[in-house]
Amino acid sequence: MSVAVGEQPADWAILGQVSGLFGVRGWIKVYSHTAPKENILNHPSWYLYREGQWREYKLKQGKTHGKGIVAALEGVVDRDQAAALNGAEIAIPRDQLPTIPADEYYWCDLEGKRVVTLEGVELGRVDHLFETGANDVMVVEGDRRHLLPFIAQVIKEVDLDGDLITVDWDPDF
Repeated sequence: MSVAVGEQPADWAILGQVSGLFGVRGWIKVYSHTAPKENILNHPSWYLYREGQWREYKLKQGKTHGKGIVAALEGVVDRDQAAALNGAEIAIPRDQLPTIPADEYYWCDLEGKRVVTLEGVELGRVDHLFETGANDVMVVEGDRRHLLPFIAQVIKEVDLDGDLITVDWDPDF
């Protein structure tokens, strides 16, 4: 295991979280933020945040199990070692993310961005996004919580460099 170089949150893309233990041989359960969820297994190295720092773990093996993902990491050989990882965020350096088209976004790039209406009313900042099956939903926290469908009729402009998302949305809704 080695300590990763970058320590700033902007240097990392959070892919998921260790959500439990699986068996007695050091396997872990993984809650994946990737879509599809199995894509987390495409990354040969994961960085887990423990004890105030990012540590690299090589992925030995991983697979879907029921509705989730389970994985074995190099150097984690028993249940006690796996238990020490429980709750740790799983990330990779942002520069290892695949390139995507200009009109698509990684959720982690949208989180924290300011959201304003076409009329200039500030709704707050993007807290997180989630899937509903029909479309993704952007959760905006401000004076109140807004749940905005992430669809073209609502999301009018995303300016990642300008830290701003412009939406066609009634602030009272």
